Amino acid sequence: MKALITGASSGIGMELARALAKKGYDLILVARNREQLEKLQRELPVKVKVVVVDLSIEQKVKELCVLMRQEAVDLLVNNAGFGVYGNFTETEVSKELEMLSVNVKAVHMMTKFFLKDMEKRNHGTILNVASSAAFYPGPLMSAYYASKSYVYKLSLALEEELRRKHSAVKVAVLCPGPVDTNFNKTAGVQFSLKSLSSKKVAEYTLSQLEKGKTIIIPGMKMKCAKFFSHFVSDKMLAKMAYNIQKKKK
Repeated sequence: MKALITGASSGIGMELARALAKKGYDLILVARNREQLEKLQRELPVKVKVVVVDLSIEQKVKELCVLMRQEAVDLLVNNAGFGVYGNFTETEVSKELEMLSVNVKAVHMMTKFFLKDMEKRNHGTILNVASSAAFYPGPLMSAYYASKSYVYKLSLALEEELRRKHSAVKVAVLCPGPVDTNFNKTAGVQFSLKSLSSKKVAEYTLSQLEKGKTIIIPGMKMKCAKFFSHFVSDKMLAKMAYNIQKKKK
């Protein structure tokens, strides 16, 4: 078995690599930080290929897909992503466009490329990492929340397409709440809610994948938040989200 993980140099991606290695998966680890990838490579007791790529650059994503043509990947994990914090009119558009390229465009391209191959083989799983942010409007992190909503909705749509084709291929989406990763540092914020550990999220995610789950939400708090969101208007959700987001600054 072979898995490809983007954003594998830290956080959930790194812990998924460790957990998958324990299950005997060979790994293709993708990120921008060569030093961290090679450090992880030396740690893991399986065959590991390191690929250094900036997923915010469309041409580099295309080159990565070409490079992977000969790899029969059983599990693709689109984990790379980051956030930008601030009022929409005050944040840097260049940083937001870079974020959208990683969070949306790269995920879209990678999913399409690998899904075509998996469908031909009638085998494989794609795990797209979204966020609990996908369920809500997100004032003060509006573009980030919107990007994760795209990943969430895309994943559910593809899973239904596959079901209608009676395909053995699966698409699942991970929607964690706050997780102890490098996200805070990149976004320039601190979570106002208690974070889950990346290791626990990774282990829970794999257990749910093995059960064939499509929507994976670690932690009871986030499960409850998702359930109760159905009984609140979108406008009220936006107000609640703002009050949570402003505490991050």
